[in-house]
Amino acid sequence: MGHWLERNIVEPGKLPLLLALAAFVLTFVITRVITRLIRAGKGPFGNVKAGGLHIHHVVPGVVLVVIGGFGAVAGGRQGFGAALAAVVFGVGAGLVLDEFALILHLDDVYWTEQGRQSVEVVVITAAMVGLLLAGFSPFGVNDISADELQDRGAVIANVVANFFFSLVALSKGKARLAIFGAVVPFVGLVGAVRLARPGSPWARRFYPGRPRARARAELRAYHHDRRWARLSRTLQDWIGGKPDRPEPARLPGRR
Repeated sequence: MGHWLERNIVEPGKLPLLLALAAFVLTFVITRVITRLIRAGKGPFGNVKAGGLHIHHVVPGVVLVVIGGFGAVAGGRQGFGAALAAVVFGVGAGLVLDEFALILHLDDVYWTEQGRQSVEVVVITAAMVGLLLAGFSPFGVNDISADELQDRGAVIANVVANFFFSLVALSKGKARLAIFGAVVPFVGLVGAVRLARPGSPWARRFYPGRPRARARAELRAYHHDRRWARLSRTLQDWIGGKPDRPEPARLPGRR
């Protein structure tokens, strides 16, 4: 394990990326735990306020991202400074993306249905950074044999092909298949060859003159959502907490 870590993480200069990813995921988990305790009225935590203004944690997150980003640029890729900058950046990114939905909607939608977008963005970001971290690099590692270089080249060619199929799957509105397809072979290919979801860029471009394909796509999307929507919502609730239920509409003249 130590030899693999040295050759594939430390020697290619990926240690700051590993530290940033670990800090990012840990910050998100801790932040969600704290916010759920605040929501439930448990523990010693509470909302941060200054002069009656609620300070969202995206604010210190932005500050930490700026500090960590400029620190990484100034400190290079090696040494304690690079490691510290990576941790600071990861913590800041975790705080910012935990409130991504708030930034997107310019409203406090943290515990609403729109707030689920923050969880989705965090999961996607962690998956993509993990892909960068786990990817093999044929350059930047010393003493590579010809066979090992060939193997690494084959791996990179496979990754490039998977990435291409994942882009096609993404254009067809299959975000999850696109994400996993960038990591798992043939998953992106499955998403690339299947029918596009209604409303996706691919469907808007290629399905207007094909009513049969459009109808098949709508029917498949309906059955897919009916089969997997509940599981997806359960997983999101487990990670980020259940959103608030909207207030029931009241008839005029009734209280």
